[in-house]
Amino acid sequence: MVASYLMFYLTDVINVDTTALWWITGIMLVARVFDACNDPIMGVIVDNTKSKYGKFKPWILIGAVLASILTILLFTDFGLTGRGYVASFAVIYLAWGICFTMNDISYWSLLPALSQDQKEREEIGSVARICASVGMFMVVALIIPVTEALGGMLGSLQKGWFALSVIIVVIMLAFQSITLIGVHENRELSNENDHTSLGELLKVIFGNDQLLVAAVSMALFMIGYCTTTSFGLYYFKYVYGDEGMYTIFAVILGVSQITALSIFPKLGKKYKRKDLFTFATLLVFAGYVIFFFAPTNTMLFIGIAGILLFVGQAFIQVMMLMFLTDSVEYGEWKSGKRNDSVTLSLQPFINKMGGAVASGITGATVILSGMKVAETAADMTSEGLLILKIAMMVLPLICIVVSFLIYKSKYILDEEKYAQIVGELNERKQSNVR
Repeated sequence: MVASYLMFYLTDVINVDTTALWWITGIMLVARVFDACNDPIMGVIVDNTKSKYGKFKPWILIGAVLASILTILLFTDFGLTGRGYVASFAVIYLAWGICFTMNDISYWSLLPALSQDQKEREEIGSVARICASVGMFMVVALIIPVTEALGGMLGSLQKGWFALSVIIVVIMLAFQSITLIGVHENRELSNENDHTSLGELLKVIFGNDQLLVAAVSMALFMIGYCTTTSFGLYYFKYVYGDEGMYTIFAVILGVSQITALSIFPKLGKKYKRKDLFTFATLLVFAGYVIFFFAPTNTMLFIGIAGILLFVGQAFIQVMMLMFLTDSVEYGEWKSGKRNDSVTLSLQPFINKMGGAVASGITGATVILSGMKVAETAADMTSEGLLILKIAMMVLPLICIVVSFLIYKSKYILDEEKYAQIVGELNERKQSNVR
């Protein structure tokens, strides 16, 4: 709700003025970059945590509770305008990002502490992504009808958005408790390290060349992915001309992505990752091309493009998570020290950087294309529509293609190499025991 719809809430629900929107766009960009740079530091903190509940769960709980409170505040009407609203927004948004970091890093850092088997990791990662996608697409599909219904009951659209934020927070806390209660980390893997200092942070990251390759490739992909998804509701309101169709479109995409995530483990057993990655990138490329040229008087071609995009993106997201996860053992193999959380902290770092760039692109495009002052699709000029389509489709496609080329030329941790590394690590541990 925050990543994809906070900007829409600001521009189309509470209607902040253009000057404030420029400031808020800059604040969101700076705050997310600042927060993203804190992610590896949080990774060090989690890696150094020792408690009877493990090193991940305390931060999952603290982050979830604090981020929940701040999420509600982001969608609360304090009656402020102008500089007062901008200042309060800046404080709440920055705090939200920091608290979300506590939860996000510790949550995903659990993955390499659950198994060293690549196929098992793919199954766990796919299940996690399926659940994340269910949550995401429930918001995407329901946000318009639910906020309108709640707004009608409570007296204003803003109150409808506020009520939905409360509902989502309650659901999030309930489902986070499943991880807190039901998931058990492998203490032999997660607690075998000595203390990692902040001074060693850069060494852990930059000393792991495969982590860097995966991170750069994933960052470019996420910039493209987040930029496209950030424009979804704007596209249906100002290009297609019927924002109500966005809900139907979202349901189709949600089913497509969840289906793709469900079948990925089976495909992973049959095909090599590099082949699946190439196939997924071709699907995404075809989807963007069809989307750009799709007529806006029918949903047929837009729907086909969306299915291709989200099936391909689902495959890519799982594989990139696996690339980061496998680089934990690679880093341990090179340096002799295992850093789950520092390594996996790059995933939220990348997601936030992608979201930050996407927010900047979205905010600027909303103003420059004329969407900020337009009431309906009829108010948009042909130049404004072209600006929107370039920002939503052309720029993201370029980022995703470059991401694929970097992976193809620099990433070496295929199935054979990873098996060799895990075998050597196990031999070292057995030698140390003897």
